[in-house]
This record gives sequence, structure tokens and C-alpha cells, in this order.
Amino acid sequence: MSRSPKNDHGRDAWLLGTLLVLVSLLAGCGFHLRGAVDVPAAYQPLYIQGYGPLVDALRARLDGSDVGQTNDPTKAGMILTIYQQKRDSRVVAVDQRGKALAYEQRYRFDFEAAGGDGTVLLPRQTLLLERTFDYNPDVSVLGEVIESEYIYQDLVDDAAGQVLLRLRAALERA
Repeated sequence: MSRSPKNDHGRDAWLLGTLLVLVSLLAGCGFHLRGAVDVPAAYQPLYIQGYGPLVDALRARLDGSDVGQTNDPTKAGMILTIYQQKRDSRVVAVDQRGKALAYEQRYRFDFEAAGGDGTVLLPRQTLLLERTFDYNPDVSVLGEVIESEYIYQDLVDDAAGQVLLRLRAALERA
């Protein structure tokens, strides 16, 4: 039994129509991609002042958006400043012999956002993100270091998302 091209065309048209309806419903309900931020034209392009992995993560998230970025602060409509990034860890649980059973990794930083004219859009604030992970004596030291780095990268990615969420909220109020 062979399919007729007419039936395939009708099915394709139905699928395309269904897809367009779903996309329009998502757009209409306010759906945004994770980390997406709508920046009004008056505040573009965005200049991110600072250095380090958080700045890199923010730039990477914004690269896929409609937000223009600049490397020249004098041309910026908004300046997002990242201050004092600090990473540390500490032991949070030990066994009877005093050997570490769990560690906590922390990532702390300050940030603020201002318009190109210096108007404060988002006052300076501090965020502290924490993750706890169990120490496994059966895993090599290299494995623990790799796990620690994965957790740190996850903290940085979460930090970028938190900054963009707070920036979105501040711009909605502005």
C-alpha cells in the first residue's frame, strides 16, 4: 500500500499549523527561555564590567538573546558591574575519626546595574550560593577535584541566572 503525496501534504500542513499554535500560545503566556531578559532599547547595548567565570557565563547567556552587548562602557545604555567574586569550601560533616564526610562549596559575589547615565537600576547586592557534596573515600583525589569543579561551574551558572532574574525584575519596575 503506497501513500499518496496529497495525504503527506495534508499531514505536514496539520503538523505545521499545530506547531504554530503551540508557539503562539507559549509566547502569549509570557514564556521566556531560561535566563532570558528583555532589555528596553534605551538600556542597550549592555556593558558587563568585571572579570572571571561569572562575567563569561553572563556573556554566554546573553549571546543567544536579543540583548546587544558592547565592550566600550561609554557606548553602553546599561552597565552591569560584577564585584568581589569569591569561592571557598569547608567541611560540614566528619566521622568519628575526624575524617571529612561532606563538604560545602560557596560562591559569593556582589553586583549592581546602572543606566549609561549613572542612574541606579539595581542597587549593589551580595549573593551567596552554596552546594553540599558528600566525600566518597572510594573515589580518587582526581575524581573529587573534578566533582568539585563541576559543582563550582554549576554555582557560576546558577549565579548568572540569578543576576539575570534580578535584572529582569528591576527593569520591569523601571
